[in-house]
Amino acid sequence: MGGGSTLDCTKWIAAAAKAEHDAWDFFSKWVEVKDALPVLTVLTLSATGSEMNCGGVISNPKTKDKIGRLDRKLLPKASFLDPTLTYSVSAYQTACGSADIISHILEVYFSPTKDMYMLDSIMESLLKTVIRFAPIAIQKPDDYEARANLMWASSWAINGFIKAGKTHEWSCHPMEHELSAIYDITHGLGLAILTPRFLRYCLNEHNVDKYVSLGVNVFDIDKNLDKMDIANKAIDKLSEFFFDTLGLDDTFTKVGIKSEDYAIMAKKACEDGTLHGFVDLNAEDIVNIFKMCE
Repeated sequence: MGGGSTLDCTKWIAAAAKAEHDAWDFFSKWVEVKDALPVLTVLTLSATGSEMNCGGVISNPKTKDKIGRLDRKLLPKASFLDPTLTYSVSAYQTACGSADIISHILEVYFSPTKDMYMLDSIMESLLKTVIRFAPIAIQKPDDYEARANLMWASSWAINGFIKAGKTHEWSCHPMEHELSAIYDITHGLGLAILTPRFLRYCLNEHNVDKYVSLGVNVFDIDKNLDKMDIANKAIDKLSEFFFDTLGLDDTFTKVGIKSEDYAIMAKKACEDGTLHGFVDLNAEDIVNIFKMCE
């Protein structure tokens, strides 16, 4: 019973309860999950979508690692989603959770694989849902419609449906995991700071059409403008939502992340030398993105 961290932890406790080895071996040695106790969840925070997927991200404060892994044996047998249980969530955590939902959607939306129009439209609708209802939930914590829409958007943003079987790697999440592994900042906050800079860094003439779709269909930017202009305006709109509307900190400096750790975090984010995703990034690229966040 709780938010994403609690639910993720529960999944791996369920696996560890059926194993003879150390629980961290699931991540450090990638040991197979042979069995697990049944997991039931009661959600109290709309953010990670852990209630409707088989994944879990675990932090190791001793090694300063933060690693995610999926296994079908850990899919909850049942999840109880009652929006009234999120009425007491603070404005700050509501904002961070909303940023996390948006990031989950954008990680799939901005994919090197050509998407289906139907799924693109659903992703755009999910984005518009969060943009519409997150500010309401922050201003009126007990607004049932706002809390319900955020809760359901959270689940559908990462239950696998919008992915549609595509094989691709996420970009912002691996980068953010390194931030919160060392600095223990709230995951959604790190994503909010990173995502607009990542999108700006990756924008080029070959992928601009995806940005145009976001700008026109989600942020109602004039479709008759120049494509690059629309793309940059879309990133501006996303930044305004995170930092002005939701009120989240907008720089690494404000949250205490130091440039001296950029290189090691970038290296860990792309262990094989390349972080594959919407645009392939190497460690130098990631450091450049970090610098944009200062």
